[in-house]
Amino acid sequence: MAAMAMGSGPDLIVFDEPTTALDVTTQISVLMSFKKLIRERRAAAIYVSHDLAVVAQIADRIIVLLNGEIQESGATDELIARPKSEYTRILMLASDPGRASPASAAGVPAAHGTPRTGANEPVLTACSLIAGYGAIDATGMPANKALSDVSLTLQRGRFLGVIGESGSGKSTLARVIAGLVPRTGGEVLLGRQPLAPGIDRRTRDQLRRLQIVFQAADTALNPKHTIGKVLGRVVEHLLGLSGQACKQKVASVLDMVQLSASFVNRFPQQLSGGQKQRVNLARALVADPDVIICDEVTSALDSVVREQIIKLLQDLKERLGLSVILISHDISTIAALAEDTIVMLRGAVVEAGPTIDVLNRPQHAYSKVLIGSVPQLRTGWLEEAVAKRAKINLPPDALLAIES
Repeated sequence: MAAMAMGSGPDLIVFDEPTTALDVTTQISVLMSFKKLIRERRAAAIYVSHDLAVVAQIADRIIVLLNGEIQESGATDELIARPKSEYTRILMLASDPGRASPASAAGVPAAHGTPRTGANEPVLTACSLIAGYGAIDATGMPANKALSDVSLTLQRGRFLGVIGESGSGKSTLARVIAGLVPRTGGEVLLGRQPLAPGIDRRTRDQLRRLQIVFQAADTALNPKHTIGKVLGRVVEHLLGLSGQACKQKVASVLDMVQLSASFVNRFPQQLSGGQKQRVNLARALVADPDVIICDEVTSALDSVVREQIIKLLQDLKERLGLSVILISHDISTIAALAEDTIVMLRGAVVEAGPTIDVLNRPQHAYSKVLIGSVPQLRTGWLEEAVAKRAKINLPPDALLAIES
């Protein structure tokens, strides 16, 4: 898209959130390309973003807007060093990769949740999962593998983070576990109970116990249904409640995600992005599940709203002891919420362990690149990150993934 915009040789180009949905390794390459284009074409540029750490890598000056009004403006270094507006300080906190943890000064994610009975008990286990697309060969394997021998264990009452760049197999893993994409090999256990590969062969109770929250909050909600109907259908189908009991359950879960009972009469198009994602969380929670899979639930949100959703998940974890597979390319979200983390590359797990170890002492070369690609709120970081990445001896498959 940048090439198309530059094709006519413009004097000014406007970048509107061009890297918001990208993983951090891809974002570095895209930002470097933008800077090169602007420099070579001698063009002026306006870069619109909610992420100050990203803006700091490309902008000479920054203007901070709130509700259509300028809160402050100034040279990038000056504004970051001495912000005058309270809103700017909020944005800076939301853009700081170490923001989410009380132990952030040491780069260590805090422990979340209170240990509960059975905390060491696996609530979900995936063993040697294989899945893909295209024709199936004589051995039963797909022509194009999206998952190759992927295994994981989710302990009761814990968050398991899954990180990796776009195309690494994260979302396919979520859909395979949920039964939305059939696996061609391996096994999924919910507790000690094997789950059928396809959702159509799972029992109603199994459907209730394993819920998924999708990335795109807009398309995940039926625009013709009120929020009350969206949530009520789940209650009726999976819990067998109706009438007043159903309404009470819906009101209870809305309160749980910090939305008022009046939201039952609203339609999705009347909600903000953050409110839609709260409703998506409510739809999963209303089934009283054992496991929730959250697939990139903060990726499409601005930094302030993303912070609110993270705090909501932290609160729900404390109150309910949730067991969650948290899929994200936002490593700061993983640091804030997950006790354990796996790193995926080209459909395989290349590293796994406690989040504190994976993020602070990564062993695999690709993990080092991925974690080192999280933007820092200071000018000059982008060029430093590119130089550091060039010194890491990446395996060919990792190098190919990043370049593509």
